[in-house]
Amino acid sequence: MKTRSDARSQKKSPFRTVLRILGALLLAMVLFALTANLVAVLGTKDRVLEPETVQAAMEDPDCILILGAGVWEGGRPSPILSDRLDEGLKLYQAGLAKKILVSGDHGREGYDEVNVMKSYLIERGVPGEDVFMDHAGFSTYESVYRAKAVFGVRRMIVVTQRYHLYRALYVADRLGIEAVGVHADPRRYAGAALREAREVAGRIKDALICIFKPEPTFLGDPVDIHGNGNVTND
Repeated sequence: MKTRSDARSQKKSPFRTVLRILGALLLAMVLFALTANLVAVLGTKDRVLEPETVQAAMEDPDCILILGAGVWEGGRPSPILSDRLDEGLKLYQAGLAKKILVSGDHGREGYDEVNVMKSYLIERGVPGEDVFMDHAGFSTYESVYRAKAVFGVRRMIVVTQRYHLYRALYVADRLGIEAVGVHADPRRYAGAALREAREVAGRIKDALICIFKPEPTFLGDPVDIHGNGNVTND
């Protein structure tokens, strides 16, 4: 004969099952998050290079990819973006690549990262034909995807801040692009701790995206990265 305690135990068992399932899901999510970040950082850190070691690691890259960042009122690059541009400019002037691809957000009226980036480089002596603009680089994943799918890039030097380079190189690996990175970190930036925390989430997001490799928001006609960058002018 069943006792009252047996009855109570049977009533609680479905609830305990749900808790176990939720606990297992939470553990799986935590493990995935940790793994995604460890793989992104540890798997790419040996390809985050100093400028003087780039040539030994990669001969004749198709381009220097400079990833976009915030633009301030009046068409001025933010400190983070200007540091990326300055580092990319040094690599170009050193002859490490013949072309520069600037990739950022130009998806809405009144906000334009890529024309600001190209103008900045031209003002410092880079011929316009050597600077290609990717107007639809709305995320790290989309910038890297479009570099290959639209511009035909197979080998590249990526320029951004160190914390961001790991993810960019990870995505390049998953999309079949040979890439090395040079970090642009000449100073400390306001909000660095928050930016680092967001990057942890960004690595998890892109690890998931790279499983399925969806097309970016826009593709469009192919552009030869070895041609004239002014064809990307608008």
